[in-house]
Amino acid sequence: MKSLRLQKFLAHAGLGSRRDMDNLIVAGGVKVNGKIAIAGQRISKDDIVTINNKKIKSSVWTSIPRVWIYNKPEGEIVSRNDPAGRKTSFDNLPKIKIGKWVSVGRLDFNTSGLLIFTTSGELANNLMHPRFNVQREYMVRTNDVLNDEELGSLKSGMYLVDGIGRFQSISFQRGGGNNVWYKVITLEGRNRFVRRMFEAINYQVTRLVRVRMGIINLPKTLSKGKGIELEKTEILKIKKIISE
Repeated sequence: MKSLRLQKFLAHAGLGSRRDMDNLIVAGGVKVNGKIAIAGQRISKDDIVTINNKKIKSSVWTSIPRVWIYNKPEGEIVSRNDPAGRKTSFDNLPKIKIGKWVSVGRLDFNTSGLLIFTTSGELANNLMHPRFNVQREYMVRTNDVLNDEELGSLKSGMYLVDGIGRFQSISFQRGGGNNVWYKVITLEGRNRFVRRMFEAINYQVTRLVRVRMGIINLPKTLSKGKGIELEKTEILKIKKIISE
């Protein structure tokens, strides 16, 4: 790769979508080699890109980005830093010299399970973008058994404050009383979506674990608070799926 468009470089660095970066460039917020960049500009590996006088680094010049699979425990936030001093998932990521880790979505404070981090902002954005229909699979513990009407409502659609939501599928797994487990599959990445869906039918989610996102599964042998790096062959499979 000898050159590429500036907005792709910035998106890959995890600063936002390509459209966001286009808007930033048009607004005059980006400089290349000390000069204000223009829309559609191409850059090479030797060019210096800055925003607010800060040099932007990206691993885009390497052909394959890194992808880290992490088993998030409950009681941990997904943020680079927290004013309240709480533990963050970013604290447990390996250090990198070029670029930065970008989280593929988030899990709330009380949700555990699969978190994906990558050095490619573009890959992260594509995995989250609705047009690629990336499934999210969760194990959900709730306080009672749902009846057929309630199960049907969750699949046909529920009115939430930010629009209609629905599960692709929901199936009983095990348990009884106030310890009932369901498997839920959804395309949604909205904040607290699974919890809010159950709340809409007056059920409480007492535990929530994400176990899969797209073709990436949470390894059963991966302990909470630990992570592993995907092999290049696995990363290429992911890139192929979300580019089709």
